[in-house]
Amino acid sequence: MQNKRSILITGCSSGIGYDAAFELQKRGYDVIASARQQKDVDLLSSKGLFAVQLDLDDSLSIQTALEKTLTHSDGKLYGLFNNGAYGQAGAVEDLSREVIRKQFETNVFGWMELTNAVIPIMRSQGYGRIIQNSSVLGLIALKFRGAYNASKYAIEGFSDTLRLELQGSNIFISTIEPGPIESAFRSNSYRAFKNNIDSEHSVFRKQYEIAANRLTQKGAVVPFTLPAKAVTNRVIHALESKQPKPHYYVTFPTYLFGTLKRILSTRLLDKILLKVSNN
Repeated sequence: MQNKRSILITGCSSGIGYDAAFELQKRGYDVIASARQQKDVDLLSSKGLFAVQLDLDDSLSIQTALEKTLTHSDGKLYGLFNNGAYGQAGAVEDLSREVIRKQFETNVFGWMELTNAVIPIMRSQGYGRIIQNSSVLGLIALKFRGAYNASKYAIEGFSDTLRLELQGSNIFISTIEPGPIESAFRSNSYRAFKNNIDSEHSVFRKQYEIAANRLTQKGAVVPFTLPAKAVTNRVIHALESKQPKPHYYVTFPTYLFGTLKRILSTRLLDKILLKVSNN
């Protein structure tokens, strides 16, 4: 591995992005860590990372962050790890158009815009790695995750298409599908739920009460939860392998449901997913 390969990482304020930024820096990468809020950028900078403010909902912020990144890295960018995202909880029929749009602005449109801005740079230099942090919910669906499910399914399709279009370019696309990972994801999801879902007037009010208890519970709430480092290990492989994998599963639930989706009928898989959703 060459020294100081540069990589831009989104969503570094906590969890997966935070862990990946510091681990890759330890491995000798020139990490450009980004976060949406300036206070998180300042914290990352105080801990020794080169950090930039990047709001995936804002085209000007994306452009400015990439300009700062390229100035710092002398115009080269070996890798992009698209990670910044959140999960909007709520039944599909309780999601307004605006709430769905917000989910896609962050989880899909921002990723697409940043990726499309990076590709010409990688084409010019003749190499690159683009890594998308998807989800087990990009493979299967669960109740009350409709907006998030749809955003991750979109990322899967976007990445699969890019992989075909970039064949022979020496730019590799890898998609990571974690399952339950230790992070601030649940607390952020609960905040979005409280802000955007009228649970009191929903036919799912009682089920929302159960879901809210799960989202506010501290610590792991489902089996097989892994630390963020489990994802970072896949990121490292996708960056350093001569032939990175198109898809990286991380947790047992991802392996399980990825397999079940291939071998079971839709009706039978739905029965299993309903049981999982109701737990």
